[in-house]
Amino acid sequence: MPSRPLIRLAGVLLGLGLALPAAGQWTTPGWEQEAELPSLSSAGSRAAAGEEYRLGRAWLRQFRARAPQWQDPIARAYVEALVARLAPHSGLGGSDLIATLVDSHRLNAFAVPGGVIGVNAGLFAFAAREAELASVLAHELGHLAQRHYARGQARAEQTQVPAMAAMLAGMLIAAAGGGDAGIGVAMGSQAAFIQDQLAYSRRYEQEADRLGLQVMAGAGYDPEAMASMFRAMQRLTSLQGGTPPEFLLTHPLTESRISDTASRAAQLEATPRREDLQYHLVRARALLSIHARDPQQALTRQAQDAPPAAARRYLEALVAAERGETATALRRLDALAGELPDLSLLPASAAEVALDAGRIDDAIQRSRRLLRLVPGHVPTQLVLGEALLQRDPDEAWRVLRELAERRPEDPGVFTLLAEAAGRSGREAWGHLARAEHQQLTGRITEAIRQLGVARRVAERDGDAAATARIDQRYQAFLGYRETLEEFQ
Repeated sequence: MPSRPLIRLAGVLLGLGLALPAAGQWTTPGWEQEAELPSLSSAGSRAAAGEEYRLGRAWLRQFRARAPQWQDPIARAYVEALVARLAPHSGLGGSDLIATLVDSHRLNAFAVPGGVIGVNAGLFAFAAREAELASVLAHELGHLAQRHYARGQARAEQTQVPAMAAMLAGMLIAAAGGGDAGIGVAMGSQAAFIQDQLAYSRRYEQEADRLGLQVMAGAGYDPEAMASMFRAMQRLTSLQGGTPPEFLLTHPLTESRISDTASRAAQLEATPRREDLQYHLVRARALLSIHARDPQQALTRQAQDAPPAAARRYLEALVAAERGETATALRRLDALAGELPDLSLLPASAAEVALDAGRIDDAIQRSRRLLRLVPGHVPTQLVLGEALLQRDPDEAWRVLRELAERRPEDPGVFTLLAEAAGRSGREAWGHLARAEHQQLTGRITEAIRQLGVARRVAERDGDAAATARIDQRYQAFLGYRETLEEFQ
């Protein structure tokens, strides 16, 4: 018998219309009234938000353990910045939002309670311009802002649907690579109550669309891009013989929905921001990730959408790096950076290429130069920390420890931090960092065991600071385990 929290969380994902492919400091215009978006400022809503956060972050840990992650700090930094630009216009703020990138060519994005925003690499491949990507994220922020989880939970309890747990399991199977089989489980589980839920789900989609349009206009994006994106998805469905892209499997798309979106977008007054070249550069990275086995295919796919010349040159440089032509890649990236000095992504990419090619001193020099201009730039700080592991482990520890304090939900940071701790003689802290990485990736039993090792080492070494920190985290980990056990 599935536990009630698991049923609740499965219900939220259905309520939000999601179909997936594929933990504290070191913590963790005038038609607005017509839209009839509900007020969600009650004490009950605030309590539900706390429950959403707890369950959503636990779900994220399981998702990381099962889904293929797109490990690209530069792309993730871009998505985080875009979400932060959109979120204030949704009423959400942005401090508790977290982005996760999925290594999948499928067209999909999702929002999960607890402020989790997921983006597939495939969404970048499909969206030829930034406003189209922003429209999808704005729609997902609309789901979160309207607390469709709390409202969907109440509906699920009224209808008494035990199949919701199986639906979440299917989603996780799909996320882990089960593909169509996993999606089939998820969709099949809906059949038991889809007739009752359909109108309800459509209302949620309408609310998310309408709020998403406001979010786009407020952030300076052309709201009509949402209707444009829907039409493109509809065309893709036709081209695929009636099989919709993953995003539409549980985001029902109808002619009336497209018409409503287009009509409301036309009523909004917005001053669209200039097309951001950075989007096209990140899109180039997504295409290369999707076509990792044949980089030339990334160039061919990019050319189909007539990209800006700088984006084409950028992808050519990355492809050269993939082929081992490091000097050529760096020369091209440096030339672009000289022409476009305001784009930190370019020198950050060059530092990354240097590191991947084993040019450690060059990577350190490039990273430090950029960090003097853009302090705290996360992708560059990661490159610097990793490069310093080969030259100055103590300095690597300092750089990565500061980054871990700012990014307590980033497993990749703790992987490097554990190595830095070990190489600099901080054995207890190394075990603690490994435990943090394990709990962030859903392996809470191993994480607690690792904390025990850390404590024994700290006591042996007489490290009172490490002992105190480990004891503090042990209590937090027990709470994480209790939440994760609700998913068993």
